[in-house]
Amino acid sequence: MPHALWTLWVLGTVISLFKEGAPDQASSLTCDPTGICDGHSRSLISIPSGLMATVKSLDLSNNKITYVSNSDLRMCVNLKALRLGSNNIDTIEEDSFFSLGSLEHLDLSYNLLPNLSASWFRPLTSLNFLNLLGNPYKTLGKTSLFSHLTNLRILKVGHSYHFTEIQEKDFVGLTVLKELEIDASNLQKYGANSLKVIQNISHLILHMKQPAFLPEIFVDLVSSLEHLELRDTRLGTFRFSKVSTNETKTIKKFTFRNVEITDESFNEMVRLLNYGSDILDVEFDSCTLDGVGDFDPAMDTNKDVSKIETLTIRRLYIPHFYSFYDLRSLYSLTGTVKRITIENSKVFLVPCLLSQHLKSLEYLDLSGNLIVENSLKNAACEYAWPSLQTLILRQNHLRSLEQTGETLLTLKSLTNLDISKNNFHPISKTCQWPEKMTCLNLSSTRIQSLTKCIPQKLEILDVSNNSLSSFSLTMPQLRELYISGNKLKTLPDASSLPMLLVMRISRNTINTFSKEQLDSFQKLKTLEAGSNNFICSCEFLSFTQGQPALAQVLIDWPENYLCDSPSHVRGQRVQDTHLSASECHRVALVSAVCCALFLLILLAGVLCHRFHGLWYMKMMWAWLQAKRKPKRAPQRDLCYDAFVSYSEQDSHWVENLMVQELEHFNPPFKLCLHKRDFVPGKWIIDNIIDSIEKSHKTIFVLSENFVKSEWCKYELDFSHFRLFDENNDAAILVLLEPLEKKAIPQRFCKLRKIMNTKTYLEWPTDETQQEGFWLNLRTAIKS
Repeated sequence: MPHALWTLWVLGTVISLFKEGAPDQASSLTCDPTGICDGHSRSLISIPSGLMATVKSLDLSNNKITYVSNSDLRMCVNLKALRLGSNNIDTIEEDSFFSLGSLEHLDLSYNLLPNLSASWFRPLTSLNFLNLLGNPYKTLGKTSLFSHLTNLRILKVGHSYHFTEIQEKDFVGLTVLKELEIDASNLQKYGANSLKVIQNISHLILHMKQPAFLPEIFVDLVSSLEHLELRDTRLGTFRFSKVSTNETKTIKKFTFRNVEITDESFNEMVRLLNYGSDILDVEFDSCTLDGVGDFDPAMDTNKDVSKIETLTIRRLYIPHFYSFYDLRSLYSLTGTVKRITIENSKVFLVPCLLSQHLKSLEYLDLSGNLIVENSLKNAACEYAWPSLQTLILRQNHLRSLEQTGETLLTLKSLTNLDISKNNFHPISKTCQWPEKMTCLNLSSTRIQSLTKCIPQKLEILDVSNNSLSSFSLTMPQLRELYISGNKLKTLPDASSLPMLLVMRISRNTINTFSKEQLDSFQKLKTLEAGSNNFICSCEFLSFTQGQPALAQVLIDWPENYLCDSPSHVRGQRVQDTHLSASECHRVALVSAVCCALFLLILLAGVLCHRFHGLWYMKMMWAWLQAKRKPKRAPQRDLCYDAFVSYSEQDSHWVENLMVQELEHFNPPFKLCLHKRDFVPGKWIIDNIIDSIEKSHKTIFVLSENFVKSEWCKYELDFSHFRLFDENNDAAILVLLEPLEKKAIPQRFCKLRKIMNTKTYLEWPTDETQQEGFWLNLRTAIKS
C-alpha cells in the first residue's frame, strides 16, 4: 500500500510539472488583426493547435519544438511567412507543408534536421525565401530539392561542419537567384558544374575555411555571378591558375570578409580579379594581411587588373605592420581607381608617390585612422590626387583647422571635405581653403565659436554636435546648414543666409520662433527644429497650430516638438497643447482688473464723500486713541467742573454770558474752554480727550453752528464714550436755539440718541426766565 501511494504521488508530481512546463500553446501566441502571430522565445515544445486560415505570418523561432506533423499547419492556407529557426526540429512529416501554397518565406535554420526531403518543398510554388542553414545534413539529398521552386530568389544552405558535398544536381531547376548563401566551411567534394546550372546569381556568399575548391567554383560562376563574397577563408595556400574562357565575364564585385591573406596568396588573388568585368568593386572587411608587403613585382605587367574602380578596406589587421615593405609594386594597379575607402585600419601615412599615382581618384575616405597634420601634408603633396573631389578624414587626430586647410590647397578639384570628429578647439580667425570647396563637415569637433576661418563661399556646412551658442557668419551662397546639437537660443539671422534651402537646428536651446523669422528665410524649403526647449506661449501656439502648411517645412513635425514650459504642459506635443484664456490674454486681464480696481476706488471715494466716510475714518482713529486712554481720572485728579463744547460762532454767548454766570458765582465754577485752557502745541484730539477726562461734566452748547462743527462732533463722541463706557451722567445739553432733530445730520447719530434719552436745557429768550435757566444749569453741574 505505501508503495502504491508513493507511485501515485510521483505520477501526480510529474503531471503537475508537465502542465507547468507546457502551458496552453495557443495562449503563447499573440496575433494582431492582420493575421501576424508572434510566438518566438516562448519555450514552446510543439506548434500550437487551433491555427486557422486567418494566420498570415507565424513566428515560432527560438523555441523547443522538435516535431512538425502534417496536421499542425493544415488550416493555414493563407500563410505567407513561417519562421521555425533555432528550434530542435529533427523530424518533419512528408505532407506537413502540403496546404501552404501561398507561403513566400520559410526559415528552418539552426535545427536538427539530418536529411532534407523534396516532398516538403514541392507544394511551395510561391516560395521566394528559404533558409536551411545550420542543420546537420551532409548533402542536399539524393534528388533535386528545389526544382519546383521557380519563384525562389533567396536560398541559404549548408552547415559549418556537417555539410561536406555539393552535388551536380543540387541546384537543378534554379535559374535566377538574387542571393545564394552556402556554408561550405568543411567542404570535401564539389561536383563539376554544380553551380553552373544557375543562369544568374546576383550575390553569392560562400563560407569556406580552405580554398581548395574555390578555383572550380569560380570557373562555374564567372559568366553568371555579379557579386562574389568569400567569408571565413584562409587563403594562405590559395593558388589560382590561368583559365581559358570565352564566356562573358559578369562579376562586378569581390568581397573578402574575415579572410586571412599572405603575400603569396595576395598575388594569386590579384590574378583572380582578372576574371571580373571591366568595372570592378573590391571590398576587404575585417581581414588579416599576414605578410610584409612582399608582393610579386611581375604584377606590374598585368594590365588587366587596372580596371578596379572602387576599393573598400575596413578593419584591416596587419600583424607585421612595422616590417611592411614599400608598396611601389602596387602603384601601377591604382591608375583607374576612382573610389577608395580605408576605415579603422590604423593608417597614419599615405606616401606622396602613391597619392601622385592615384590620378583618377575622385573619392577618398580615411575615417577612423591615425592621420595628423604632418602626415596629411605628405599625402597631399604637389600633384597628389589631381581629380579628388571628396575627401573624408573623419575621426582622425587633426588639431589645427588652419593648418589642415593650408595643407589641402594642393587639391585643386576638391569640393567636399569631411573632417568631423577631430578636435579643432579653438579655431583660428582666418584660414585658406581649396578654391572649389563648397561642402565642409565640422560636426563633433568641439568648436565653441565660428570665425572667418570658415570659407564664406560654402554651399553646405555641417557644424552639428559642438558647443556653439550663436551663428553670426555671413554666407551668401550657403544652401544647407546643419547645426543641430549645439547651444543656440534663436534661429540664425536670415539676412546673412539669403540662399538657404535646408536648415537642421534640432537639439539646441531654442525657446521659440515666429512666423516673421521663418518668412525672413525666403527660400527655405526644409527646417528641422525639434527637440528644443520650447516655451509654449500663446503666440507660439497660435502660430504653429494655425499654419497647416508649416508641416511641409518642418520635417520632424509634430513628434519632436514638445513643450518645456509652462510646467503644467511640459512634455506635451506643441500641436496638442492648449492654454486657458487667462494665460493667453494676461495683459487684457490685468488691464481689466486695474480698471475694475480703479472704478472700485472711485466708487468708494464717491461713497465716502457722499456719506462722510473720511469723517468716519477720522473718528475711528480718534476713537481708538480714546480707547487707549485710561478710564475716568479719580476724583482728586479732576481740574474742572465742566468742559464746555461749543461752536466758534457761539463763543460770544459762552464767553460773555455762561462764563460770567458760572465762574463769578459764589462759590465759583471752574470751566474748561478750548480757547483758554487747551495746552499749546498739543494735538487737538489729545487736548479734547484730556479736557473731558479732567472735567466733572461736559456741557454741549447746541445750535445749528454746533452740528456744522467737526470738532464739536469729536467732543460729543468722546463724551458719549465716557457716558456709556463708565455708565455715568456726564453730558449736559444746552439748547441755545430751537433745533429740530431731523435737521441734525446723519453723522450726528450720537447727538440724536442723547437728545432722545436725556433731558436738555433750553436757553429762554425771555429775560425773566433766564435766572431759572442758570439755576438749573448750576444744579446739573453739581449733580
